[in-house]
Amino acid sequence: MFRTFANAWKIEDLRKKLIFTLLMLVVFRLGNVLPLPFVDIKIVKQIYSGAAGSILGILNQITGGGLASLSVFALGVGPYITSSIVVQLLTFAIPQLEELSKQGEQGRKKIQKITKVLGLVLAILQAYGIVIGIFSTVFTAQGFLPKFIVITALVAGSQFIVWIGEMITEHGIGNGVSMIIFLGIISRLPDSIIGWVRTLLSGQFSQVWWKALILLVITLLSVVFVVLLTQGERRIPVQYAKRVVGRKMYGGSSTHIPIKVNMSGVMPVIFASSLLALPQTIALITGGGFASFVQKYLNSNSTISVLTLVVVQFLLVIVFAYFYNSIQFNPYEYSKNLQQNGGFIPGIRPGKPTTDFLAKIVSRITLIGALGLGIIAAAPRLFGHFMGIALMLGGTSIIIAVGVIIETEKQLEAMMQMRHYKGFLNK
Repeated sequence: MFRTFANAWKIEDLRKKLIFTLLMLVVFRLGNVLPLPFVDIKIVKQIYSGAAGSILGILNQITGGGLASLSVFALGVGPYITSSIVVQLLTFAIPQLEELSKQGEQGRKKIQKITKVLGLVLAILQAYGIVIGIFSTVFTAQGFLPKFIVITALVAGSQFIVWIGEMITEHGIGNGVSMIIFLGIISRLPDSIIGWVRTLLSGQFSQVWWKALILLVITLLSVVFVVLLTQGERRIPVQYAKRVVGRKMYGGSSTHIPIKVNMSGVMPVIFASSLLALPQTIALITGGGFASFVQKYLNSNSTISVLTLVVVQFLLVIVFAYFYNSIQFNPYEYSKNLQQNGGFIPGIRPGKPTTDFLAKIVSRITLIGALGLGIIAAAPRLFGHFMGIALMLGGTSIIIAVGVIIETEKQLEAMMQMRHYKGFLNK
């Protein structure tokens, strides 16, 4: 991985992309420490104390870490991700959106515009919920004008972060939204490490050393498992029949269709976490009985709430893994392309049998990948609760962090390979 980044730095155009990405991320971090007007930071820290594993903590993770300090970027990319989920689900339910999704780049831009408008609406609602909900006591000034200023600042910050993500995706390296969430995750590591070191140095070493060891082992095993899950693939052999065109013979070669175990990457986890944060957002706005329900069953302060969170998150990861894979891999299209190019899977007849075979294989592979993601997302939370360990990185954080690093590395390798091809063709 480090060799890939070092080689990319030596190439001028890739170096510019890396520098641009770093500068955009620096802007994001600066905005994360820029406080909102009329906010008492001490009260914010009291509210957020102990929320790292709760729904409020998940919401902070999705926002990129800005909620913990209630900064200008407190909303982060959360409204945009929620909007993306809603629009993608509606694509299957509304014929007009389905038609747009089939219109190529032009249709994609229209769907992107709809997603941004819906994201803006959700950002306004979430900002309103923060001002009048759980963070209503942190504001030093009351009245319509101060609240309006705060809501406007939150919404503007959210839209600016979405723009930063788009700029990174278009002109930088990696997926912009994923990079922002990744930075929000790793930015919490230094504070967690310092907290553990202070505990060890305070004379409590004999009481917590074994917890620190278990914490390290769980984290390392989770990282290794995520890497294996991300890199694993099932290769389906494909044979191309020989055919004569004029005086030349084509085909007769063998290849394979690589089907990733975790084809959808980190998106199911991000989508599941964003959807889990939605009840918290609604509770911020409505309050009352629903807020009490969320506090009781969707907050990691009790065993029943932890179990509820784990089960719901596990199921959501599986659902979104299947949903995302159904968008990415179309067995019918693969079967059709194979048949048109004279390819076939040994032992499987072309046409519908090939489509059914590919659909069955993808379904089984997706289940394995989804179960793996669900276990990694849920298991550290259970360990942390029942053993009283404050995990530096939860399962969701590990999946997102490792997944973003691997995907960024692969994109860099693809860019370098493409550059070599261009150089060869220019010669």
